[in-house]
Amino acid sequence: MDEAVKLSIQKVSKAYTSDGREVRAIDEISLEIRNNEFATILGPSGCGKSTLLRIVAGLLKPTRGVVRLDGKVIGGPGQDRGMVFQSYTLFPWLTVKENIQFGLEICGMPRATQEQIAREFVERVGLRGFEETYPKALSGGMKQRVAIARALANNPAVLLLDEPFGALDAQTRALMQELLTQVWEELHKTILFVTHDVEEAIFLSDRVFVMTARPGRVKAEIPIPLERPRSYEVKATETFLTLKKQALRLIREEAIKATQFKA
Repeated sequence: MDEAVKLSIQKVSKAYTSDGREVRAIDEISLEIRNNEFATILGPSGCGKSTLLRIVAGLLKPTRGVVRLDGKVIGGPGQDRGMVFQSYTLFPWLTVKENIQFGLEICGMPRATQEQIAREFVERVGLRGFEETYPKALSGGMKQRVAIARALANNPAVLLLDEPFGALDAQTRALMQELLTQVWEELHKTILFVTHDVEEAIFLSDRVFVMTARPGRVKAEIPIPLERPRSYEVKATETFLTLKKQALRLIREEAIKATQFKA
């Protein structure tokens, strides 16, 4: 495998059986995600975006095809992949700091090192002063900050994010997008992000992969030539708006196809 390629998805398909019929969620998807790249899977609801991400995470097994990380076949969950979900997945009985330290403690890391790493990531996600706070006292955006910090604290080779801002209000979502770009620009982790939000995909990414309606296939690849670091002002530029129109046209084509199919 090319050394520049971090994550290789090769002809991956996933089918389920429903009422005795085979339902294909995704079909023959092939992607190569480069080392330190921020790549986004964009597509209409039900196109299999989350299914693909769960296969990369090792939470689902593909019906066909193979996924490799650093040349090694993914056969199940592993510490080399960090996952952040749309739903809030913090442990309610642990504080912010304890949630971030959880994976480090499981690995047997010395306590002092755990606390040092937790402090670093509390700072990175802007939660200083909330270290001893429990999740029930946090807003949705703050909970997702903790979830991102927890995933990154384990130093994964790839960070997987499944619509992590989907449940947030528009203003908080925009702030979280800026936070994520800032963290990525500092750490340069390889990220595979899933969303159905076109603006979000373009703002965050180096490349956007647009999927078809079910069964999900790769319809198009859109390189994002926007300079970094990025702030919200870039969303008003001509380049951004042109990319947004291109992506919206591709998504609309698939939405129309899905409606015609159902009819």
